[in-house]
Amino acid sequence: MYGMMNGTKVERAQGQGQGQGRCESGQNVVTVVLGAQWGDEGKGKIVDMLSLGADIVARCQGGNNAGHTVVAEGKDYDFHLLPSGLVHKNCKGLIGEFLFLIPVMYTKNLVLMSMLKASLNFAENCGMEWFSWNGVVLHLPGLFEEIEKNEAIGLQDLRERLLISNRAHLVFDFHQMVDGFQEKEKGKQSLGTTKKGIGPTYSSKATRNGLRIADLVGEFQHFEEKLRSLVNLHKRLYADLDIDVETEVEKYRVLAERIRPFVTDSVLYLNSALKEGKNILIEGANAVMLDIDFGTYPYVTSSNCSIGGVITGLGIPPRIIGEVYGVVKAYTTRVGDGPFPTELKNDIGEYLQKKGFEIGVTTKRKRRCGWLDLVVLKHSVMVNGYSALALTKLDILEELEGLEIGIRYQLDGEEVKSFPADSTFLSRVEVEYKNLPGWKSPIGHVRRFQDLPPQAQDYVHVIEDFLGVPVKWIGVGKGRDAIIQVF
Repeated sequence: MYGMMNGTKVERAQGQGQGQGRCESGQNVVTVVLGAQWGDEGKGKIVDMLSLGADIVARCQGGNNAGHTVVAEGKDYDFHLLPSGLVHKNCKGLIGEFLFLIPVMYTKNLVLMSMLKASLNFAENCGMEWFSWNGVVLHLPGLFEEIEKNEAIGLQDLRERLLISNRAHLVFDFHQMVDGFQEKEKGKQSLGTTKKGIGPTYSSKATRNGLRIADLVGEFQHFEEKLRSLVNLHKRLYADLDIDVETEVEKYRVLAERIRPFVTDSVLYLNSALKEGKNILIEGANAVMLDIDFGTYPYVTSSNCSIGGVITGLGIPPRIIGEVYGVVKAYTTRVGDGPFPTELKNDIGEYLQKKGFEIGVTTKRKRRCGWLDLVVLKHSVMVNGYSALALTKLDILEELEGLEIGIRYQLDGEEVKSFPADSTFLSRVEVEYKNLPGWKSPIGHVRRFQDLPPQAQDYVHVIEDFLGVPVKWIGVGKGRDAIIQVF
């Protein structure tokens, strides 16, 4: 089936992308949900919806630099390392190899998720398992603190339902201290990191002196030798680094025994599930514009938040990836420093921030807000190859008289042909906008595309025409049911 979008044919295959199917070998395929901008797009709602039939939901990368708040039975649960699906008694959770969390659920389909928060919404009636894989990095003291905090407010049997990959890398306290030192040294060139030690931990991984869960639960003498060597290296590099290595060794001697019951081989587990015919949904944390390779470097995170991170973060073959859904906010936000061509430093930007409640869960920082940027999204589409898009928070625009969409960059009077790799270059571009009228009426009650105001429909059409990718879902409110399925 085709939809005619302002003269452009956008294919909308009926039934496309339901998170089910098989590759040529007969093995089940996985469905992937990814952030298409700078994160905070509302991926959780889409994962929630797609997970209703899932066997497994997995997160492929990330760390405790991300945060999710879950409200269940009148209680607020804050998750940074733990998979949020653990709120439900039938859920198990697995923390993966580079200690970025990977939640995994068992129902009818196996799916890789975009946001942990969504999973606990649909987990209630499902027997689920939650996992974190090698795309995730783990701070053990923070993990146990998070477990105890959530147990204290009523999260029961959590320890019986949590699994951790033996390949997950460890974030140490000194990694977090180094993160702070590095930000301070950069001065005005700081990146605005969360100072959770994620970057320094990835650095340890890349230089092959990082420590993994497998080291910790193996021969402790070997772990101790490696830890002392890693501490000494960082003390040589940072004279102000104050580490009591004897205290660290004894702390991890205790943590080794505390963590041992949770440890498993997540790669074997997931691939065995695929062979058993499970269907999988994969969640990507952050978003493509924060990808270490394809984002606005150096103002990025330290992992691959694009489609490639699904493969390296989970240990699955590329041939089993099926539908890839990109989640797009109806306007643009980003947290921290870095170039932001369509940013609005005016009353409209403030309106978007307040109306959209754009506050970071982990840092509590206000998100910077701006108009939708189709140049960013075109780059995102080329990198991730989306099957379809989910457009979220369209209702936030409903009070505005006029709307603008960024469609082209120029520098020194010449069009910029591709998304700039140089952040300095990007910070200098001028944006050409397409002006559209607002609809000035509430849309939170709308559940069919044809019932949206014509101006809102046109807004969606412009996005589809420019990107050549159909919009499959439209979010029009906070509630689980506040979503329009277009096809």
